[in-house]
Parts: sequence; structure tokens; C-alpha cells
Amino acid sequence: MLARIQNLYLIIVALLAIGSMFLPFWSFNTDHLLLISDSGPSLITGTAYSLASSAGQIFSPLTAIVSIAAIFLFKQRELQSKLIMLAMLLFLGDLFAGLTAAHFVNEHFKSLGTMATHHPEWGFVILLPEPLLLLLALKGVKTDEKIANAYKRL
Repeated sequence: MLARIQNLYLIIVALLAIGSMFLPFWSFNTDHLLLISDSGPSLITGTAYSLASSAGQIFSPLTAIVSIAAIFLFKQRELQSKLIMLAMLLFLGDLFAGLTAAHFVNEHFKSLGTMATHHPEWGFVILLPEPLLLLLALKGVKTDEKIANAYKRL
């Protein structure tokens, strides 16, 4: 089970998803520094920002849970493939939620007339390798399927 390369990829995805929950996603610098993260306090009031921020709190742990669950389904390769695809969708949801929250904070500062500089932080950066690792894991599952089918023919 642990000898398969896709399990290494899935473990790394889970670690990256968990790490992104605790690191800031985006930062805004006005007269003080405002960090947006999954676990940080919400300083901006607004329904759209609250929805986007809470969505990030949901997608990151779900990505980690689905990635870890896919590791233990190595005998059910079709289900494992579906879980990896689900993890990709959860990654997209997490990325979209973080970018949406950053956009709404930027719009909030614009509406106040406050000049704010902003840039991505480490929580955003460590999310970026996840789709590549998930694709590599999916390729590993497909390779296992080919090998299993070849043994069945013998």
C-alpha cells in the first residue's frame, strides 16, 4: 500500500492542504497589515467576504481528508480515481474562495478610499503544486490499473 508512488503524492497534497489552513493566504498593507487566512479572524464585515472566507475553512480540510482517504482505497482503483478528481475540485474551490475573499477585501478598501497594497502570501503559494501532484497521483492509479489488467490476462 505505501509502496505506490501515488500515495506519496497524496500525502504531500494532504500536508499542503493542512499547511495552507494555518498560513496567511493574502496580505493587505494600509496603515496596518491585514492578513487573510483560513484560520484568522474576520476583520471585514460583509456577507460576500464571510461566505468566501468560511468556504476556505471548509475546502482545505476536505481536500486533506479526501486525499488521505484515497490512499487507503488502493484496491478500489476506480473509487480512488474519483476521490482524486474530487480532491482536484476541492482544490479549485479552495483557491477560488481565497481569491474571492481577497477580491472583496480589496473592494472594501477601494470603497473606503484607502490606498492598500496587496500580494499573495505562503498560504496561496503552497496551494499551487496541489493540482500537479493530484494529476501525478491519478497517473499512478492508471498505471496500477494497467498492471493489474496485465496480470489478469496471464
